[in-house]
Amino acid sequence: MFKKQLIAVAGISVSMLSIAQAGDFKDDRWYVAPFATFVKTGGDRDAKDGWGGGMGIGKILNEHFNIELKGFYQSFGGYSNANTGATGRWDLTGGSADLQYFFSRNTFSPYTVVGLGAMNTSVPGDHGTSFIGEVGAGFTYELHDNFLLRSDVRYRYNQNFNAALRPGTDEFHDMTVNVGFVIPLGAKPKSEPALEIPVAAAPVEDCSTMDTDSDGVNNCLDKCPGTIAGSKVDSQGCPISLELKGVNFNYDSAKLTPSALIILDGVAENLKNYPQKNDIEVHGHTSSEGTSKHNLKLSQNRSQAVADYLTSKGVTNRLYARGLGEDHPIADNSTVEGKEQNRRVELIWSDK
Repeated sequence: MFKKQLIAVAGISVSMLSIAQAGDFKDDRWYVAPFATFVKTGGDRDAKDGWGGGMGIGKILNEHFNIELKGFYQSFGGYSNANTGATGRWDLTGGSADLQYFFSRNTFSPYTVVGLGAMNTSVPGDHGTSFIGEVGAGFTYELHDNFLLRSDVRYRYNQNFNAALRPGTDEFHDMTVNVGFVIPLGAKPKSEPALEIPVAAAPVEDCSTMDTDSDGVNNCLDKCPGTIAGSKVDSQGCPISLELKGVNFNYDSAKLTPSALIILDGVAENLKNYPQKNDIEVHGHTSSEGTSKHNLKLSQNRSQAVADYLTSKGVTNRLYARGLGEDHPIADNSTVEGKEQNRRVELIWSDK
């Protein structure tokens, strides 16, 4: 049994576009839509089920909405009137104005419909004009630009306004199943191709004007990018040597000071991250105080202390300690400042 409430929504619609993008919808054609109908009668009629057909004329409004005017004829048996004794068929002739809402416009396009209209009902010995409202849902399937299959199912409310076609009620609740096709009139508009907005190419940076690791060799020529800051490099930007400034020791000892350990921690991280894994010599130098033999041994012990500490911190380069004593001064050993400069540790990269 069907509810005795009018839900105003119906219609047979047409999906006419398979569009690539929302906003590209251009179709506003008219169409004709013949259809056949199966009628499942409600219990308030106490009638048999029946058949019918009709024709719709509609127009596409936009991407989601169509409007359509349709007319129909339907017939089914089982009429009886206890008051007059008349029996026979119900004959329904009517029309409606429908509004359809499409969820999308593609080859397969589902939609909902709502419609309002009027209907003349003829029965043996009597007839009456009534109001109808319909609500339903359906789909279209596009076989060609100008030919689509469609089907929908609707609930129909029918109010006969005291026509008394059947004793006891003037309201009827039926279900209809419509199957037909849609013929759009005219050529299907084609979506215009989207305009391609040229994107300006990013400016190409000139490597000859760049020196990312600040080693004095531009990026075009630098074969060893990411050189540790402070390193002396060759013409290809690969490291030759690095003086470990601030790496000091206790007086006349190979024990590294706390500040030296902090500096070496940073050096170790740089060496671990640096892709060049050449062998490295750790050169130790002293000032000229003390005997040459003593200074040579002291510089060897100090260079070894540095090599051992870097290895303990995960440096994978092979490190070779080499003490050079006081034989390679870089400043005047007769001054305090000169002696401080001569007491130094250097890393020397091998070319292998």
